Amino acid sequence: MPRPTTAAEIRQTFIDFFVEKAGHTFAPSSPVVPHDDPTLLFTNAGMNQFKDVFLGRGKRDYTRAVNTQKCIRAGGKHNDLEDVGKDTYHHTFFEMLGNWSFGDYFKQESIRWGFELLTKVYGLDPNRLYATWFEGNPAAGLEPDLEAKALWESLLAKDHVIPGNMKDNFWEMGETGPCGPCTEIHYDRIGGGRNAAHLVNSGDPDVLEIWNHVFIQFNREPDRSLKPLPAKHVDTGMGLERLVSVIQDKRSNYDTDLWTPIFEAIRLRTGAPAYTGKLDDHADIAYRVIADHIRCLTMALTDGATPSNEGRGYVLRRILRRAVRHGHQTLGVRGAFLKDLVPAVVASLGGAFPELTPAAKRVAQLIDDEEVQFGKTLERGLALFSEAAARVKKAGGNTVFPAEDAFRLHDSSGFPIDLTQVMAEEAGMTVDVAGYEVLMDSARERSRSVGTTDTGMHFPPDAIAKLEELTIKPTDDHGKFAGKPTAATLMAIWNGKNFDDSADADSSRVIACVFDRTPMYAEMGGQVADHGGFHLDGAGSFAIEDVQRAGQYVLHIGRVNHGRIKCSAHGQLMITRERRESIRANHSATHAMNLALRAVAGDEVEQKGSLVDGDKLRFDYAAKNALSLEQIKEVERRVNASIKANHVVDAREVPLAAARG
Repeated sequence: MPRPTTAAEIRQTFIDFFVEKAGHTFAPSSPVVPHDDPTLLFTNAGMNQFKDVFLGRGKRDYTRAVNTQKCIRAGGKHNDLEDVGKDTYHHTFFEMLGNWSFGDYFKQESIRWGFELLTKVYGLDPNRLYATWFEGNPAAGLEPDLEAKALWESLLAKDHVIPGNMKDNFWEMGETGPCGPCTEIHYDRIGGGRNAAHLVNSGDPDVLEIWNHVFIQFNREPDRSLKPLPAKHVDTGMGLERLVSVIQDKRSNYDTDLWTPIFEAIRLRTGAPAYTGKLDDHADIAYRVIADHIRCLTMALTDGATPSNEGRGYVLRRILRRAVRHGHQTLGVRGAFLKDLVPAVVASLGGAFPELTPAAKRVAQLIDDEEVQFGKTLERGLALFSEAAARVKKAGGNTVFPAEDAFRLHDSSGFPIDLTQVMAEEAGMTVDVAGYEVLMDSARERSRSVGTTDTGMHFPPDAIAKLEELTIKPTDDHGKFAGKPTAATLMAIWNGKNFDDSADADSSRVIACVFDRTPMYAEMGGQVADHGGFHLDGAGSFAIEDVQRAGQYVLHIGRVNHGRIKCSAHGQLMITRERRESIRANHSATHAMNLALRAVAGDEVEQKGSLVDGDKLRFDYAAKNALSLEQIKEVERRVNASIKANHVVDAREVPLAAARG
């Protein structure tokens, strides 16, 4: 079998090895936009789609899996955005090769197969490999992982097998939950017979971790104790970009065939000098930033994300604007250019992720729309920055870019604070971020004061974790579409800071209740929540003013208006039927609006969002041209005709594959 050399061959070889040799099932990558995990902005690891299995909540039809997972680390806890372009290995989008065992094989198979793949199939020199193992931690009650140590010493020289601490060699999903020791495989780019054991995990760019094997065998309890899991799992992860650089013998991830076609597309589109791979060259930094960011944007938009002013949408807007600034200010391009790079990304990654190809035209249009909009204020923003920077330098003795100017750049020109920070760093300055945040908080408060108010209930991620610790099962909301009165049990009461066992009537006190099941529709997808109540036979009642999702739980937010409610109490959940019917009518009207717009303005009409309320609806869409007055009248006529037709609407559950057509 010839040694794989291209990125495509290296990726496919990994998958084929585990499918053909070890009977793994290929599990396609999940989207980079998580659909069932509110704790994540983006999918950031291969194990994300299997988290329910590790937590004991879900099962698969197989016990062995392999895939290449699309990952984005930008924003949130895992954030590589600020480092992209400055070094040879940080990326916002990357692929994670991984293989998993769900209660099947364990350490021996995982380590031996990993070693075989790296040395026999990929052809890496075992004398340049190093393996770490968990040395134990008596204070935490953890024994050393002598099994992993012995396995590695049977494969590598003993001085290439290195003990590691809790930080590097013990993996935990969170404060509680599944955990276990891990073994990392490191590679020495230099080789030549030297011993690089002392450089492992030291930050040396030439001695790098390439593969991590996690052995999930314990559960961290709420009291911080560890209990053995009834089933042991394996979770491995190996970054494709890094592996390709090792196999292709490149000192930088960016020097491999994953990147060179995109660099060439940038050169042809911008007319800039070719990429030379220098770390401190502004043009080369721009190349790396633009290439990384267009990969990230193409993948995220393909998977359903859109640039916006909040959440993951704002992260993507920041990413796009960083790329645009580098193109205009550093490479000298004029006009929108990012859309022209999308075909290079599709050509590079479309074989592994076929969903890219049919989405390419739509993605390019989204990117172009966003870039054109930013382009209207870009030059003005650059001029404002230059004026403010010159003013600071003229004052002398100060290298801090003022908060007021940073806020003005954000407010008037759409410059995210991290973009201003990058520009300030290039000018030898830092930004008064603390002052900027004060100004932003004031602006947000002003915005809230003139907008609609909500219940003000805050339910943080650690509250979700607490529910899981209490072994409270996810809310069963299968009845939300029918909305019929439902017998339910009150499982938890949240007062905004802590969980209570009961709550008394108090019109000023807002609480959130979790029930075992609910007929209520939580606010999502632009549709407002149901209202209603929970009634205990003569003992108490709870008026529900809002319904929100928190992970796999449904929060019913409101006030106790009579008597007392308490956990474990049984009662009746009922929705306000009149409100539901009004919302339902406007929900159907948005579909009628979408159909009418496409009929009148063409299939390029793309829904960007909507608001579905009881007394109004809003439909946001993107199209190449504004509607004429005659077209607006025709849309109105078609929508009214759909309403008058009084079509029968029915609900059906179908397999995902059938729904996708």
